[in-house]
Amino acid sequence: MKRLSGLLRASFSGMACMTALSLCVPAEAAPQPESLQVPPGFHISVVTDQVPNARELARGARGTIFAGTRAVGKVYAITGVDGGGPVVVRTIAEGLTLPVGVAYHDGDLYVSDSQRIVVLRDIENHLDKPPRPETVAGNLPYRIGDHSWKFIAFGPDNRLYVPIGAPCNICDVGHDFGKIISMAPDGTDRRDVAFGIRNTVGFTWQPGSGTMWFTDNGRDNMGDDMPSDELDRLDTPGQSFGYPYCHQGNVPDPEFGKQHACSEFTPPALLLGAHVAALGLRFYEGTQFPAAYHGNLIIAEHGSWNRSQLAGYQVVNVAFGADGKPMTPKVLVGGFRQGQHAWGRPADVLPLPDGSVLISDDLSGALYRLSYGGAAPTP
Repeated sequence: MKRLSGLLRASFSGMACMTALSLCVPAEAAPQPESLQVPPGFHISVVTDQVPNARELARGARGTIFAGTRAVGKVYAITGVDGGGPVVVRTIAEGLTLPVGVAYHDGDLYVSDSQRIVVLRDIENHLDKPPRPETVAGNLPYRIGDHSWKFIAFGPDNRLYVPIGAPCNICDVGHDFGKIISMAPDGTDRRDVAFGIRNTVGFTWQPGSGTMWFTDNGRDNMGDDMPSDELDRLDTPGQSFGYPYCHQGNVPDPEFGKQHACSEFTPPALLLGAHVAALGLRFYEGTQFPAAYHGNLIIAEHGSWNRSQLAGYQVVNVAFGADGKPMTPKVLVGGFRQGQHAWGRPADVLPLPDGSVLISDDLSGALYRLSYGGAAPTP
């Protein structure tokens, strides 16, 4: 995700501000599903447009969809998405600071705050009267600046993974920031997992191998086409991916690049494009989509601000070659922008048990369902 101060310079009309947080966010735009473009055989429809600023998504054991937010400080629970009843959106927490991340684990919902992780216990039994958030991990590294919002997820090792973003566009913060950490579900046993990461707002684990993959947003103010956002793969705990010394695996930083050579760091597995703001990603394990999509990564590209011509604002599909390496991204859902005007910004993707995929859009405050085959869903 690119800096909010830069977003003010993008071509959005109407702003809503939260002075207590010194934040402004684009006013909600109406979703335009008729403008969205998908490959032949796919369909996309609006599940609900009542989730303002929706960001990371998680699914509970009973099918409840949870959505974090950024500037509005709320967490939502959406029921009825799997069918069997009307879609209902509830606010289950509010007054939090940048609660982007949501992760469901053993009946509890974990939520990120800028300086802590809180949990809502036994949440699916208390949607109408949610419990007060309980802090399970406080005193997370924090410095006033950019990238203190956090995408969170539980890994196959039953540990909670949390990013500690760089508090700046570009700065040298050693190993205190610009990393991913993990911890036990009760917040203890914190461990550093990976370093040299400017701002990841999406990570997931590959089925079978358990390998961790994550997106990383490149620095700003180096021009329209430099550096690229990255898709990275963690093979060994403790790897460093270059920030702030090296970008996209082969571009020394103008200010810090002389301190360390790019060869000292792990290069990205794939370049996603400059300023596309790649955020949430998931592997597709369903069977509804054609076989060519099975095992692929689906990535939400939130969209640029630091570029003279907008880029991103789409959902892409990344297939893997016979050698296991990711291939060039292909657009799976386009049309969130027309030229220099954007009405939607994809933030996360979430495959569902039936094989369809949910997409959150924090600009229009909507959730979309991407499906394949049969008749198009009724709006």
